[in-house]
Amino acid sequence: MNAAIRAAVRQADALGMDVYGVYRGYQGLVEQDWRPLTSRHCANILQRGGTILNTARCDAWRLPAVRAKAAQDLKDAGVDALVVIGGDGSFTGAEILNREHGIPCAGIPGTIDNDLPGTDRTLGFDTALNTAVQAIDRIRDTASAHERLFLVEVMGRSSGMIAVNTAIACGAEAVLYPEAEEHGYQALVTQLRAGWERGKRSSIVVVAEGDASGGAYKISELLRKDHNLDMRVVVLGHIQRGGSPTAIDRIWGSRWGAEAVKRLAAGETSFYLGSENGELVSRPLARIHDPKPNPPKELAILAGVLAR
Repeated sequence: MNAAIRAAVRQADALGMDVYGVYRGYQGLVEQDWRPLTSRHCANILQRGGTILNTARCDAWRLPAVRAKAAQDLKDAGVDALVVIGGDGSFTGAEILNREHGIPCAGIPGTIDNDLPGTDRTLGFDTALNTAVQAIDRIRDTASAHERLFLVEVMGRSSGMIAVNTAIACGAEAVLYPEAEEHGYQALVTQLRAGWERGKRSSIVVVAEGDASGGAYKISELLRKDHNLDMRVVVLGHIQRGGSPTAIDRIWGSRWGAEAVKRLAAGETSFYLGSENGELVSRPLARIHDPKPNPPKELAILAGVLAR
């Protein structure tokens, strides 16, 4: 996100436009917590994780009267447009603000879940994925040495994008994730038994936190009760949300930040940016209401084939 902030500010500066940073997202809009941002404010932030503007949930944004006052506050302050970095909640809030009050809004996809419609990639996904893979590579050493089963829980309450891609990248023996129809607990037992019969004496199972089976701890309880297996559970948790961003995330954040400002300056009013087949694309903000993408089924199948 800091790469996108930096690029937006410096592109605006190049076009002679003033920029304000809104702190804590929509909560900052409600409280008028915004301050000038210049190119110098964005020095030395490219390599930092998180966001220098901070973030917060804002339940008050659901209220029409609150949005109306915030829109008027923006107009009174001479703010011509917003650049919103976030996921489906942030984009939905921007789409409503534009539709109800005509505030031009540009969205930059920022969510580690990589689950926004109309884009192959979101900011943070590549960084979170690499963080998970690096952690599991280390866990694999212990699993092999002790001939033990590890259940590793990654983020993804409603999306298995991190889980499925992590499973492929780290050579996991199995993966469980929310959207899967045929990859439940019983299928996991079958996979683990087949691996044991082929001579495997250690296994890594990647579990998305939102999996229907109940997450890594619940699955471990079932496996101990039903099959008396010796295993360990590792929950990576919020370690996936921090750390220095990968080069890919920095590059796309920079591209999207600059492009958002250029399109707003050219008169576009309600859009979000994305990537399709490696090309930068623009989508109408209204598309945020489209169904979320699921992990490609062929990836889940590939993970099973490669685990043999």
